[in-house]
Amino acid sequence: MPTTRDYYEILSVEKTADAEEIKRAYRRMAMKYHPDRNPGDAEAEQKFKEAAEAYEVLADSEKRKVYDQYGHEGLRGRGAAAHDFSRMDVTDIFSMFNDIFGGGQGGGRRAQGRGFDLETEVTLTLEDVFKGCERDVEFTRMDVCETCTGTGAKAGSKPIKCATCGGQGRVQQTGLGGMFRMVVACPGCGGRGQVVKEFCASCRGKGRTPKKRTLSVKIPKGIQDGQALAVTGEGEPPPPEVSPNGQGPRGDLHVVVRVKPHSLYQREGDHLVLEMPVSFPQAALGAEIQVPTLDGAKPFTIPRGTQHGQAFRVDGMGLPNLRTGRRGDLGIIVKIEVPRKLTAKQEQLLRDFAATEEKMVLPESESFWKKVKDFLGG
Repeated sequence: MPTTRDYYEILSVEKTADAEEIKRAYRRMAMKYHPDRNPGDAEAEQKFKEAAEAYEVLADSEKRKVYDQYGHEGLRGRGAAAHDFSRMDVTDIFSMFNDIFGGGQGGGRRAQGRGFDLETEVTLTLEDVFKGCERDVEFTRMDVCETCTGTGAKAGSKPIKCATCGGQGRVQQTGLGGMFRMVVACPGCGGRGQVVKEFCASCRGKGRTPKKRTLSVKIPKGIQDGQALAVTGEGEPPPPEVSPNGQGPRGDLHVVVRVKPHSLYQREGDHLVLEMPVSFPQAALGAEIQVPTLDGAKPFTIPRGTQHGQAFRVDGMGLPNLRTGRRGDLGIIVKIEVPRKLTAKQEQLLRDFAATEEKMVLPESESFWKKVKDFLGG
């Protein structure tokens, strides 16, 4: 039966998560609970299937809309029910999402012999995004054990054929009185088809050991927060049951970019927004000011009569587009600052100005006080 657990809870994402967040969350869950990494662990296999079911719904905009409004019942009642992943061979589940794993980690895993993808993160500043950069990333991957070259066996010994599956690495299970059949990794050998009697001391029979690796990754200009760069062939080797010695295509390393918030700018795609403080005289009389940009300080003219919150656009002073290289714009929002302290002369000048307000009322101010007068009944 399909799960009754909340799909967002299964993937550990908020209901406001976008498609990219949901994809990354599913990828992490799928790699963590894949039966090949958890041989004989029924709980891990169940979580693996629940993650696949949750992703199948939340990655589909129409199904997600129905689910958000009506929950699990809405999916069943409207003909948009998720697949019953509990009845599926776990190797078939990945074949539905080959686009996530670069193709080859799914149902064709045995035929293609591809290793698992990995994911890590790199943190950038906005200046890094503007100029492009190179960053070293550190990650740990499961690699072929150097001691036993991937067999998992102690030196001088060899694995023997698994008696449970006859060397096939897969067995069939039935449930609910024979109503359904499921093909799973053999619990006797973990899917390898062979059993190690004397374990290698380095990997304890797994054929793989964790290894730290450092790579220099080139970050292109204009990359967005949350985007991922795929480094081909830097993932894990094929699993031991496919290729004990690790021969065959490796998975990829996905480097997810995180951009730190900037002290001055808000980013909107390729555009930048800057809140620029100006004084009341500058706004009222107009002034030429120096605006900070990623290219350095640039002169900008504040026109006479500028209002608080008024926005101006400076073409081509934003960030470069990742694909075209064309730069976005810089939006300047004027914030009029009111001085907290005044000299005696400044205060007298303002009082003199206030005394003339009845003869020099601005149209916007006049409209507001007329509304107040009407609201209060004259």
